[in-house]
Amino acid sequence: MASSPLQKTFDATSRLTMKEQTPDEMYGIPENSLEIEVRNPQTHAIPTLANTTGFGRKMYTDYEIVCKTNIPAFKLKYSKVRRRYSDFEWFRDVLERESSRVNIPPLPGKVFTNRFSDEVIEARREGLERFLQIVAGHPLVQTGSKVLSAFIQDPKFSRENYNY
Repeated sequence: MASSPLQKTFDATSRLTMKEQTPDEMYGIPENSLEIEVRNPQTHAIPTLANTTGFGRKMYTDYEIVCKTNIPAFKLKYSKVRRRYSDFEWFRDVLERESSRVNIPPLPGKVFTNRFSDEVIEARREGLERFLQIVAGHPLVQTGSKVLSAFIQDPKFSRENYNY
């Protein structure tokens, strides 16, 4: 006979009791669910007027952040936004100032050569995803940050809306 999963609970007299879990409890949506994915990097070239030498190009890569959650700290259950690495730098700096009790992980390092190669962009994407999963999943950041939800979910997010 197969054993059934048990759930530990405390009854009214504070004794530990065991009860069988229902299929909904075993396989249903968890009470707090958070999925964050950083994907679809896109490199952009912005034409600029260089002094007297004609046109130059300034390039940057941005990343799509996809968030699926049922955590109340986030305003939307599903969102998709795009952010640049410089946005992540600003966001990390703000989190460090807001969250003195939380150790904010580092971002993937700056790259000065071949920064638009597929390998470098993919390594950075992975690092940015890990960073967001850690900070967005931290309960003290979820409840204490004024910018977390907007950074991850607001397509009209602007640093200028925050006095940091």
